[in-house]
Amino acid sequence: MISPEAEPHADRTAGIVTRGVAAVIDLLVVFVIMAALYGGVVLARLIFSPASFRLPAVYVVFSALVTFVVAVVYLTACWAVSGSTAGAVMMGLRVIGRRSERVSLPVGLLRALACVLFPIGLLWVIVDRHRRSLQDIVFRTRVVYSRPIA
Repeated sequence: MISPEAEPHADRTAGIVTRGVAAVIDLLVVFVIMAALYGGVVLARLIFSPASFRLPAVYVVFSALVTFVVAVVYLTACWAVSGSTAGAVMMGLRVIGRRSERVSLPVGLLRALACVLFPIGLLWVIVDRHRRSLQDIVFRTRVVYSRPIA
């Protein structure tokens, strides 16, 4: 339950520094997921063919495609389920839709695709007087503080 003194800050839009730090944390989470997937592939190869074991080759195109998919699925799932990614939770942020509700799965997916394909759109927060990224403008979302500002 949100305390009465927290209400004035409930819809305060987040700025570039907070959102940027959250994005870097989310990028690190995606890299950890990718490392875990690679470790799983290594363990599977070791279990099924220990005599002829070699580390799997890393192909740039395949790795980039898998990283893209992991990032999009991670962002979509987090925004659709709770409105916050790991980075957003650490920075006290959440993504909301037009009526201050959680974003729907289709909007979350499209927003995630836009964020992964065009991350520079976040810089629009610097020039927009409402602190919206290009993705926020296109998909009518906002990134707000989910806890009171100290």
